[in-house]
Amino acid sequence: MKETNVYTKIITDENLMETIPHGSQDYPFRYYYEHLAQFDFNCIDWHWHTELEFVYIQSGTVTAWIGEKQLELPADSGIFINSKFLHRFSSPVDAVIPNFLCMPSFLAATDSYIYQNYVKPIISSNIPFWIFRREISWQAKVLDLMKRIISAQTSGSSCHLLTSALMQQLWLEIYKHTDLSTIPEITGQFSVNRARLQLMMQFIHENYRRNLSLDEIAAQSMISKSSALNLFRSYLHITPVNYLINYRLKQAALLLSHTEKKVSTISAETGFHNVDYFCRAFKKHYQVTPGEYRKEKWDK
Repeated sequence: MKETNVYTKIITDENLMETIPHGSQDYPFRYYYEHLAQFDFNCIDWHWHTELEFVYIQSGTVTAWIGEKQLELPADSGIFINSKFLHRFSSPVDAVIPNFLCMPSFLAATDSYIYQNYVKPIISSNIPFWIFRREISWQAKVLDLMKRIISAQTSGSSCHLLTSALMQQLWLEIYKHTDLSTIPEITGQFSVNRARLQLMMQFIHENYRRNLSLDEIAAQSMISKSSALNLFRSYLHITPVNYLINYRLKQAALLLSHTEKKVSTISAETGFHNVDYFCRAFKKHYQVTPGEYRKEKWDK
């Protein structure tokens, strides 16, 4: 299979929304053929996007975090991730994960009967994902449709029309097996919690260079420290303070890769006011020293 549209880094804004558009306005669909080993530490880190995402596990085993859930996905399984849900993928060694994303409007025009009755009810629900396994007959059919969509990307001039037709079949299977009568729409509290989390994350991203306390972080959303802890643990599976430290380390890694600044300077610029502590924290997180990390990146 031709390996096209390969990315090795997820680029997000201050709210973890992915900034690279998937597809174009006249064809809002995009296919990627990815090896998790091509990403730092075999990990596609936390992000979300408006597009619907479908991932097929071609080889290896993938750990997927979606909102509050941790999932183990073996080879020949797949997953659908609904619009606007935070998610993350990692693998212990490597995994090959062909995947494709599309705007909901790719399935039907947003002002159409089809969209209002068959697409919107699912994307407006609180369903974060569907897992597809070969043992269940309708899910095996979905997996086969996903593989046909992947193969269609190399089918030449008919690729776009074939992809559209197959996506209709895929969505029909998902719709037929989704009992919307028992699934409420996204509640106001869900939206409020996500907004509060994003406010605190944005505050960390804008102020990570200085000393920050949990009180300050929680105050951005006008909630208690315990509520802030619960929100970070529920959505990101980490404490606010550890999220802050990890974000500082990410920024330090970028400076090591793209500048010639001294390690001590980078330590200070990213909020670590003790260079020895910075080096220990960096090695614990990245399994290499700052100097070794820089050399690895510069040698590529």
